[in-house]
Amino acid sequence: MPGPVPVEFFYGIGSRYSYLASTQVARLEAEAACRVCWRPIYSADLFLMRGADPFAGKPVSGQYDWSYRRFDAECWADYYGVPYSEPSGLAFDPARLALACTAAKRLGAVERFSHRLFQAIFAENRSPIDDALCEALAAEIGLAEAEFRQTLHEPQTARQRAATVRDALAAGVFGVPSFVIGGRVYFGNDRLPIVRHVLLRMRASGTKKG
Repeated sequence: MPGPVPVEFFYGIGSRYSYLASTQVARLEAEAACRVCWRPIYSADLFLMRGADPFAGKPVSGQYDWSYRRFDAECWADYYGVPYSEPSGLAFDPARLALACTAAKRLGAVERFSHRLFQAIFAENRSPIDDALCEALAAEIGLAEAEFRQTLHEPQTARQRAATVRDALAAGVFGVPSFVIGGRVYFGNDRLPIVRHVLLRMRASGTKKG
């Protein structure tokens, strides 16, 4: 039997669609025998490097209208059977949260920590989501607060966060969430059925890319 197919999951903690996709990762791994590598980024850094931001100015199409995106996210959450509460008046810095997830990744707990942060934003409406709350949430998932705090402030963590954005750009990622399999980018929570199909086909053919 071939080993698990590697999948890179580029996501942003402040992204509603990244949250929705994250709720399906465990199921995807179980059904498609893949291994998902969680790669947290701040999407604005990616837009800056690409020189294009689809959220800047007037929405370029209806799908970028905030009221539609809220309705769409609520529909997907209902379909998945997961909680969803549209963030309202929350105070958080997505760039800082990407750094916090990178710190958790360096400590071997990026998936657990990301799930907890997503829950705090999209299910609990916790605010402010600052360094102090991140440390408390890290402790909830079993990380030592002092070690997490130290890792969060280490220069290597910032360098790794920046490197992840460069990796995303090099892979052809243009937004979050994105799944990269065998050099191909599958963008959006709504591409998960295609991602699953591709992985199952690769599994059946004995192909392992990455």
